[in-house]
Amino acid sequence: MRVGLTPMFRGLAAGLMAGLIAGLIAAFLALLAVTATAQPAAAPPDPRRSGFEFMSPATQAMQRDDSANPAFLWVQDGRRRFEADCLRCHTPASLRGVAARHPAWDEATAQPLTLAGRIRSCQQRHVRGPELAFESEALLGLEAFVAHASRGQPIAPPADARLAPARELGARLYTQPFGQLAMSCAQCHDALAGRRLGGSAIPQAHPTAYPLYRLEWQGLGSLERRLRQCFSGVRAEPPAFGSRDLVALQLFLAQRAAGMVVESPGVRP
Repeated sequence: MRVGLTPMFRGLAAGLMAGLIAGLIAAFLALLAVTATAQPAAAPPDPRRSGFEFMSPATQAMQRDDSANPAFLWVQDGRRRFEADCLRCHTPASLRGVAARHPAWDEATAQPLTLAGRIRSCQQRHVRGPELAFESEALLGLEAFVAHASRGQPIAPPADARLAPARELGARLYTQPFGQLAMSCAQCHDALAGRRLGGSAIPQAHPTAYPLYRLEWQGLGSLERRLRQCFSGVRAEPPAFGSRDLVALQLFLAQRAAGMVVESPGVRP
């Protein structure tokens, strides 16, 4: 004989089942909340982009392939000069990260030095040969060789309080309009980055790949050469190579690019 549940018991069973389901749902939601709280918030994507990302695929391929990158002619020349003059004080392994930490403070002169400035200073003090002129083939070769040793390293400006005044000057110069066109670096490379000027993309002006080979120059050039070209572009008098203003700008640009990866030697249009 089949015995069925009375309506009262059926209602009680349904209520118990509904309560159990509601409890399970609440527990599941609570677990989700705890899990979400325990997970660290994802860092926002870095908005900074290397000039490499603004180039055509063909130019990118040229930089990626060391055998096709024309800048490696200077790297090899720099290696030869380094082995001839610098091995008495330095080893190739000791160069790792050097470019990523410049400009840096120089104790002897009590002022900041760029990588090129450091190489010139070493040549004058220790090699005692002819002074290496700014933008000379010899200096560019040594700078390219030393910079290449830091390829893949993050840009790491020194945490040295003595650099602060020069870095602050560089920040002011970066945002200060100058020249007959009354334009600042920031107006171009911050506000207009990614747009085109004269058929070329405007990069964000991060110094990740210097010294680099510019197709426009058909040769290797330093960051100072590029900065002076920008001054000329807005019809202003370019500061002299090695001047206080150019060193200050490079200090600021290095801080602005801190953590980005060194690509030297690069290729640009």
